[in-house]
Amino acid sequence: MTVADLNWRNGTIPPHLQRYDGTGVWRDRPFGDIARDRAMSRPEAIAFAGAEIRTVADIVGDAEALAAGLLYIGLTEGDVVGFQLPNWEECAVINLAAAMAGLVVNPISPIYRDVEVQQMLADSGCRAVFLTSMHRRFDYSAMIGRIRPSLPSLDHVIHVREDAPTSYDALIEVGRGRALGTPAPAAAAVKLLLYTSGTTGRAKAVLHSHNSTARFVDACTRHWSVSEGETILMPSPVTHITGYSFGLEMPFLSGTQTILMEAWDADEAIRLIDRHQVTGTISATPFLQELTRAARAAGNHLPSLRFFACGGAAVPPEIIRDANANMAAEPGFRVFGCSELPMITLDWRGADQGERAATTDGEPIDYEVLVVDDSGAILPAGKEGEILARGPSMFIGYADPAQTSEVITPEGYFRTGDLGMLTTENALLISGRKKDLIIRGGENISAKEIEDVLHRCPGILEAAVVAMPHERLGEGVCAYVVTSLDHTPTERAIIDFVIAQGLARQKTPERVVIVEALPRTITGKIRKDQLRSDARALKAALAPMSPA
Repeated sequence: MTVADLNWRNGTIPPHLQRYDGTGVWRDRPFGDIARDRAMSRPEAIAFAGAEIRTVADIVGDAEALAAGLLYIGLTEGDVVGFQLPNWEECAVINLAAAMAGLVVNPISPIYRDVEVQQMLADSGCRAVFLTSMHRRFDYSAMIGRIRPSLPSLDHVIHVREDAPTSYDALIEVGRGRALGTPAPAAAAVKLLLYTSGTTGRAKAVLHSHNSTARFVDACTRHWSVSEGETILMPSPVTHITGYSFGLEMPFLSGTQTILMEAWDADEAIRLIDRHQVTGTISATPFLQELTRAARAAGNHLPSLRFFACGGAAVPPEIIRDANANMAAEPGFRVFGCSELPMITLDWRGADQGERAATTDGEPIDYEVLVVDDSGAILPAGKEGEILARGPSMFIGYADPAQTSEVITPEGYFRTGDLGMLTTENALLISGRKKDLIIRGGENISAKEIEDVLHRCPGILEAAVVAMPHERLGEGVCAYVVTSLDHTPTERAIIDFVIAQGLARQKTPERVVIVEALPRTITGKIRKDQLRSDARALKAALAPMSPA
C-alpha cells in the first residue's frame, strides 16, 4: 500500500484518538480557516520578520492564490504536494495553500538525495513538488531529472525563486482572483505527511491532521506563556516537525512572528535575537552550545531569550548549565519527542527548576506517559523500561496500517522505542534506545539503511552500524564490517562506496572498523550494545576519517 491509496477525504478519527473527540482539546477547525480568521482580525500583524517583512494578510493572500493555482493545474483534494526547500518564507505559503485546497503537504529535508527523495515521492504518490534548482552547490533540478522516470504520479515540478515555465510566482499569478471552489477539509483529515527513519531501513510516512498539529503548538504556547507579537527564531529545518510547527504555523495559530534562518550562524543569531527581541527558539543541542560560546565571547547575556528547547540525541547536563549560567533568563532545557508525538516533555516548572532542566528531559505536558518492561507491565518511578505515551497531539498513524498496529497499544499508547524512567516528581529521564536509530544533529538515521548499502559493497560479508559519539552533532555513524579473505577493501574505499550510492551525505560512516567477526548472542543476534561501547572507546582515541 502507498500513501496515494488512502482515502484522505473522510477525516475518520482512528481508534487511538477517539478518546479525545468531543472533549474540547482540539480546535476542530481546518488550518486554512484559522489563518483566514487571523488575517481578518489582525491583517497588519507581522508573520515573518526576516530580511523582508511579511504580514499575516500577505501570506494568507498569497496562499489563497497559490491554492487556486494548484487546483487550476489539475490537483484535487487529497493529492500530495511536496517541497524540498531551505528555510524560506515560501514554505509557509505552500503549507497554507495546501491546507486551504485540501491537499496533503510533504516537507522533504534538503539534505536528502536521489535514493531518499525517490522513495518518498513514489511512496506518497506525490503529484507536485516545489524545489529550487541550486542550493549549497547541489543541483536539485538535475536530481529530479534523474529520478522522475520512476515517478509516474509526479505531474508538476514547480521552481521557487527562479524563472521557469512552471514557477511558484507564476502559479500565484494564475490563481489571483480565482475562487477555490472546494469545501474546507475536515479538521480531522490528514494535512501533513512527514517521513521519518525506521528500523526497517525504509522511511515511514507519519500522518498528522489539522487538529493534531494545532494542538501541539497550542500546548507549547500555553506552557511557555507565549504572547501575540512575540518573536520566535527558527534555525531548525522547516521540513522537520519542530521547524514546521513553530516556524511555519505558529504565526497563524498563536500570533507570533517567525524569523527563519536559512543557515545556522551563532553570531548572526545573536544579532537577530537582539534586534528583534526574540523570545525563544527550539533547535538541536549544537546550536545551543555555539550560541552560548558566541554570547560569552560577545559579553551579551541575551536578556530577551526566555526559552531554548533542545533535544534529539542525548543532551549533556553541562551544556544546559553552561547556557543558563551565561544567559540572563536561563533559557536552556531539554525536551523529548518525535515526529509521531511532538514535544512529549517540556521544561520543568517548580522547585529546583534550573537543575532539573539540566539533569532531566523535562516533564510530560499534555501527554500521559508510562514506562513498561518487556512484558508490558507498568514500572514504578525510578525503574528503567520502554517509554509509552499518548495525547491529543499524537499522529493519526503511519500510511501503512500494519506499521501503525505495531506501535500503538490496545490502550492507545505509542511505543516510542526509547528507554528511560520517570522520577517520583514525574520528570522523564531518557537512558537509551531500543530502536536501531542514530540521531545526528537532530536527524534520525536508520542503521539498517546504511547496513543494506554496505552489504552491496564488494568484499564485505557482514556489516553492523551503530552510533558513535560526535563532538558537535551528538552522534555520528560507525560501521563494523567483516570482509572477504580474498578481497578486503580499505576503509576509504568503503566510505567512497557509500557516498557513491546516492544517500544523504550525513549517512556516510565517519569510521569504518574491519573486524574478524561481529559479537553475537547465543541466538545469533548481533550485540549492538557491545559495538556501541566499542565505538565510544574508539572515539576517545581516533579522529574521524571523513569530514563531519
